[in-house]
Amino acid sequence: GGTACVVTGQPFDTAKVKMQTFPDMYKGLVDCFVKTYKQVGFRGFYQGTTPALVANVAENSVLFMCYGFCQQIVRRIVGVDRKTKLSDLQNAAAGSFASAFATLVLCPTELVKCRLQAMHEMQLSGKIIQGHNTVWSVVKGVIQKDGPLGFYRGLSSTLLREVPGYFFFFGGYELSRTFFASGRSKDELGPIPLLLSGGFGGSCLWIAVYPVDCVKSRIQVLSMAGKQTGFLGTFVTVVRTEGVLALYSGLKPTMIRAFLANGALFLAYEYSRKLMMKQVDSY
Repeated sequence: GGTACVVTGQPFDTAKVKMQTFPDMYKGLVDCFVKTYKQVGFRGFYQGTTPALVANVAENSVLFMCYGFCQQIVRRIVGVDRKTKLSDLQNAAAGSFASAFATLVLCPTELVKCRLQAMHEMQLSGKIIQGHNTVWSVVKGVIQKDGPLGFYRGLSSTLLREVPGYFFFFGGYELSRTFFASGRSKDELGPIPLLLSGGFGGSCLWIAVYPVDCVKSRIQVLSMAGKQTGFLGTFVTVVRTEGVLALYSGLKPTMIRAFLANGALFLAYEYSRKLMMKQVDSY
C-alpha cells in the first residue's frame, strides 16, 4: 500500500514541499513543474523517493497494524464484543490513535525526504553553500550536526498533523465505503469504489491539517541552515511576515496527490490484505 502511494504521488509531493518551503520562487503548480524540469530534469520530481518509500512503507505498515490493535481498544472502551463491527466514527478514532505510533517511524524518514526534495532551492536561496544530494549524505549530515535526535526535528508538528489528520482520513474512508456499500458488506466493494473512498479519505486529511504540514516542512528543511524555532514560533513568523495564505502554498499539488495516491494506497491495502487472508485460510 505504501509503495503504491509513493509511486503514484511522488512528483506532486515534491512540488508540495518546494512550494511550502519557498513560496516566493513559484507562481503555481505548473510553474513549479516547468522550473524543476528545466533546472534538474525529470529526476528532480523523484528526489527523495528512497526515503519516501521507506517512510510510507514503514508508516503504513505500523499504521495499519496498530489500526487493528486500536480497533480492539475502542471495542473495549465502548464495551462491545471483539468481533462487533465498529461505526465509522469509532473507526476514525482508532485510526487517530494508531497514527501516534506511526509518527515515530515517519518523522526521521520524512525529514530526509523533505531535505532532499528542497535541496536545490536551499542552494539557490543561498541558505546553504553546498547541498547533499544523496540519502546517505543527508543522514550523515544530520548525525554530525545534531546527533540521532536530529532526525526528530518537527516531531511535535508531525504529531499535530497525524493524530487529527488520520481521524479525518479513516473517518472519510469508512464513511465513503458505507455510502458505496449502501447496505451490503463493505468487503464486497470493487476497485472503483475503493479508489474513490481512499481518495476522499486522503482529501479529508489534507484539507484538515495542511497548515500544520506546511510548518513541519519548513522546520525540517530550513533547519539545515541553522537552528529553527519550534512549531508555534515558526507558525507565528510565517503568518506575520508572509500572511495566512503562505500556510496554504502547494495546496493544489497536495490535493491532486492526496486523491490519486491514497486511492492507490487503500486499493493496494485492501486487495493485498484479502490475498493474505486467503493464504492464511488455506492453511
